[in-house]
Amino acid sequence: MRRLRIPRGLRPLVGLVLLTVLGACSRSADPGPEAPPTLRARALIDSGNASYRREQFQDAAKRYASATLADPSDPAAYFGLGMALSKLGRDDDARRAYARARELARTPGGYADTTHH
Repeated sequence: MRRLRIPRGLRPLVGLVLLTVLGACSRSADPGPEAPPTLRARALIDSGNASYRREQFQDAAKRYASATLADPSDPAAYFGLGMALSKLGRDDDARRAYARARELARTPGGYADTTHH
């Protein structure tokens, strides 16, 4: 199997995400659709991280994808999605997710203004 290379522009984000994925505990269950988008996305990312740590990559990909829908401006959701898709052998999809994470991470404050998309 060919290794997926992490693009240079994403490398600073890699450390942050790996710390979250490998070291953090899942904080809580899904707060539900009535929760603010950033809180809902964070809970979904945490849940995806827990699935990723258990090597349940399909479940992790679903949770990260849901996080991208809850808060489309969160680069960590797209980066996690890229990691899970890569583990599933979906390298083209993973590259697109990584590219979106990189695009969002390059904006001031780390988040893109999604109102113009």
